[in-house]
Formats: sequence, structure tokens, C-alpha cells
Amino acid sequence: MSIKRGKIIRLTLSYLVILAAITIVIYPILWVIGSSLNPGDSLTSSTIIPEHATLQHYKELFTKTQYLTWYWNTLKICISTMVLAVIFIGLTAYAFSRYRFFGRKNGLLLFLVLQMIPQFVAILAIYILANLVGLLDTHFGLVLVYVGGLIPMNTWLAKGYFDTIPRELDESARIDGAGHFRIFWQIILPLAKPILAVVALFSFISPFADFILASILLQSDEKKTLAVGLFNMVSDEFGNSFTLFAAGSVLIAIPIGLLFLSLQRFFVSGLTAGGTKG
Repeated sequence: MSIKRGKIIRLTLSYLVILAAITIVIYPILWVIGSSLNPGDSLTSSTIIPEHATLQHYKELFTKTQYLTWYWNTLKICISTMVLAVIFIGLTAYAFSRYRFFGRKNGLLLFLVLQMIPQFVAILAIYILANLVGLLDTHFGLVLVYVGGLIPMNTWLAKGYFDTIPRELDESARIDGAGHFRIFWQIILPLAKPILAVVALFSFISPFADFILASILLQSDEKKTLAVGLFNMVSDEFGNSFTLFAAGSVLIAIPIGLLFLSLQRFFVSGLTAGGTKG
């Protein structure tokens, strides 16, 4: 009887912890959605369930602001970052996992150290370098910075997954006359879809969440990203459009949610296998 009671207590505590975690995550989201539907510009009079809900703020985003331009700029940067990051991280992780070469251990150690240092620490050096090579105020320059920052951490994650793929597959393909790139493309890459899906999602989300690098490297109004454009709505001298800001924030979740739903079947195996061996 005591064993059964103990199981019930543990199960109850588990559900309470899960419920608390769900509340912590869902409550701010509901407030943002509710604020975007409230009339007026101030958050002080907003409620989580609006009495007079309106879509006026969503209309104003497309008619009175450059929201579509910011959205397109952000999507372009995110997709470019995701594609380049998956390519470079996949090739780099495969090289570190399968080959033994001079400087391999030091290279892995360097990646480990680099992932401990946030990118904005080197913002001055990044700004000067972008200015010297003519990539300041360009989306391509910002994409390169994002990709460079994603490589260290995600290479370690992907390498751990590649290490779980049996080397016998490589040896069998090599006996049949396959080259290095063919082994990677036709054998390793299909088996590495879970971890590459994880890398793709992380790479896509990072530019959406970044404000510091985008605000420093992008100076033209027509090249701003969503984070910079939305921030200006509430940071200018007469900027008090908090409900308009909330409406813009809600729409940001659409592409991220769609990508997550399309890749979610890969995530569990990709994260767990990538973290068990390295």
C-alpha cells in the first residue's frame, strides 16, 4: 500500500511540475496575443481577454509601417543562414568525426572555447571587419556573421551524432569504389537527417531572435530586420505603439512554428543521439 501511495505522490508532483512549466510558457504568449487584440496603444489598459477585440493593429502593420519589408528581409536572412549553416556544419562535423588529421583535437577544443563566448562581445571587431571588406549594411555580411557564430556549438552537436553512425558503412562503400564526398552525400547524409533538422531549426531561429548584431550592421531603413523595426516602434521619442508591437510579435511565430511542425519528427533522436557521444 505504501509503495502505491508513493507512486501516486510522485505522479502528482510530476504533473504539478509539468503544469507549472506549461503555465510559465503559455501565460506570456496569451498576454501578447491578448494585447495585440486590445484597442488603443497602451498596455496598461490591456487585458489577456479583450472586451472589445479588434484586428486594427494587424491592419496598421501592413498599411502604416514597413512590416512587410522587415518580414521579407528577416526571412531572407534566416533562410540563407539556415542553408549555409547546415552545409558548413554538416561538412565540418563529418570531417571531425571521420578523419584524423593534424590539429584535430586543438580544433575541437577551439570550438569548445568559442561557443562559450557570445558574439556581441566581439561586436566592435565584427563592425570594423565588415566595414573593411565592404559588407557593412548588407544582408550577406550579417548572414556570414550568423553562420560563423553557429558553427562552433552545432559542430560539436552534429559530430556527436555522426560518431554514432557505424564506420562499417563507410568501409563498405569505400570497398565498392565510392569516394569521400559520395559516402557523405549518399550514405551519411540520409542517416544524419535528425541532427541536421535540429541544426536547421536552431539556425533559422537565431536571426529572428537577434537584435544587437542586426542593429549594428544594418543601417538603412529598407534593410532592417523585424527585431530592429519592431524595437523602433517603442523606442523612438514618440514611440508608444505597444499593442502594435505585440501584433507584430505574434506574426513572427508563424514561420518558426511551421518549420518546427515540419521537422519535429526528427528532433528527439537528433538531440539525444547528438548528446550521448562526442
